[in-house]
Amino acid sequence: MTSKDKIFYALAAAFAAAVTCAIWIIFLHTPTAQATAGGLAQKIFYFHVGVAMGIYVTGGACFLASALYLVRPTEGANAWARAGSDCAALFGTLVLCSGPLWAKKAWGVYWVWDPQLTTLLLSVLIYWAICLLRAFAGDGGAERRFAAALGVMGTVNLPIIYFSVQKWGGNHPTVIREGGGGLDPSMKPAFLLGVISMTLLLPPLLLWLRSRVLLLQANLEHTWQEALARGLVDSGDDLDAPEALPNAQGLR
Repeated sequence: MTSKDKIFYALAAAFAAAVTCAIWIIFLHTPTAQATAGGLAQKIFYFHVGVAMGIYVTGGACFLASALYLVRPTEGANAWARAGSDCAALFGTLVLCSGPLWAKKAWGVYWVWDPQLTTLLLSVLIYWAICLLRAFAGDGGAERRFAAALGVMGTVNLPIIYFSVQKWGGNHPTVIREGGGGLDPSMKPAFLLGVISMTLLLPPLLLWLRSRVLLLQANLEHTWQEALARGLVDSGDDLDAPEALPNAQGLR
């Protein structure tokens, strides 16, 4: 086991412990909110906020890797840019699914065209567009550069999401942005655990896993192309077949 593997497993163990403690505190020690705040559905808040903040972490990774790829194209930058957009699309979708469940109980509707919700939806659609582009438009240099440019554009919209409530109003509360003064002391331990698990631990885990899978796929593709060039395999062979690369271990 390498040192990187040890760090990864330690991070995974920390995430599992944080989520377990968060669930225990949220449902057994944190009081249920009043009906006007959503009642039992308000407990979504403790994970909802952390997942929403996770969009900034994964979107930031997508932005940095995409910008780096546009300056200096490498497999590593491409893998991290793609991992960032995939994870940002996932976290954004989780926010758009969990928020309405709470909103229905608190406000009586699943969705309103709130400035923050609208700008968030725009960013999530951009990240999903990147995912679809990479999945169906091929993996050539032009496609990668276009996807990287979209990754930069999608992340530029993230600060607008954060400041939209102050600039244009809306239904979203602003107590978190004002330092958390609106949180009751009984809510703070659950809130902090939710943020730690969903913002500080889960995004790096998913980014690490996704980028590693993409790098392994890229290495396999390069090995396959080299094997084709050396005549070790036929072009009609299946790349996924175990016997497709009989001498792949000797390729460098």
